[in-house]
Amino acid sequence: MDLANLQTFIAIAEHGSFSLAGETLHITQPAVSKRLAALEEQLGARLFDRLGRETRLTQAGEALLPRAYRIVNELEDSKRVLQNLERTVSGRLRLATSHHIGLHRLPPVLRHYTRAFPEVVLDIRFLDSEVAYNDVVHGRCELALITLSPQEMSSILSVPVWHDELVFVAAPEHPLSRQKSMQLQDLCNWPAVFPGSQTFTSRIILELFSQAALTPNIHMHTNYLETIKMMVSIGLAWSVLPRSMVDHEVVELQVPGVKLGRDLGYILHPERTLSNAAQAFINTLGNAASAGKS
Repeated sequence: MDLANLQTFIAIAEHGSFSLAGETLHITQPAVSKRLAALEEQLGARLFDRLGRETRLTQAGEALLPRAYRIVNELEDSKRVLQNLERTVSGRLRLATSHHIGLHRLPPVLRHYTRAFPEVVLDIRFLDSEVAYNDVVHGRCELALITLSPQEMSSILSVPVWHDELVFVAAPEHPLSRQKSMQLQDLCNWPAVFPGSQTFTSRIILELFSQAALTPNIHMHTNYLETIKMMVSIGLAWSVLPRSMVDHEVVELQVPGVKLGRDLGYILHPERTLSNAAQAFINTLGNAASAGKS
């Protein structure tokens, strides 16, 4: 079975589009169609229904997809095992990172890594932590640097690297900023802007309010902490941000007895072989984190 045809099938299934699959694989749409036709002919089954602009898996396609992931991942794993025998640190490293980590934590790590291992080609994808988690599960990335889930995630190894202390914030002119001290209930009386409801960070914050039998007055959601900070700074709402992002644009709100935090780190699939490039990146990450603590 042709590996390129299987990879094309997976790309179509993930994107629901022949054109987007082509963009991901860096091939033309006619080439995507040709690869899929060859796979369907080989298997003797139609894998997608094309209804106008919609592309959906058929029953045969749904049955093939998990097997296609396993086949592709096994071949990629075997390739890494053979490459690792050369003991060189080179090749392509597929890495996912959340936007916040990519902007605020990753630059010094990348600087050291690219200088130490110039033969590695970095393929970095900026994704929401929850999306990056799925990329590692399905083998689309070797490593992902994300906000770690507050609950244990099956089939994935999570390694904390940094701890983010989270604090309540508002604009300097917001009425809440004039209170020297407050309770969680006081926050619920004002509009809030939160990370997306499915994000790990949002779950951590909501769990705090749930334990106090409270529901925050959430008016808006966005997954980007920089956007949240902007909306807070102009007085639209209060929110929660890492303490490292607090500056003259926002004011930390004092809520006695409340501690919030999240762990940032990397995840990998424990049953897959890491490339030498990925192992070197983990070592660089550990060294950078140790230097930051010293």
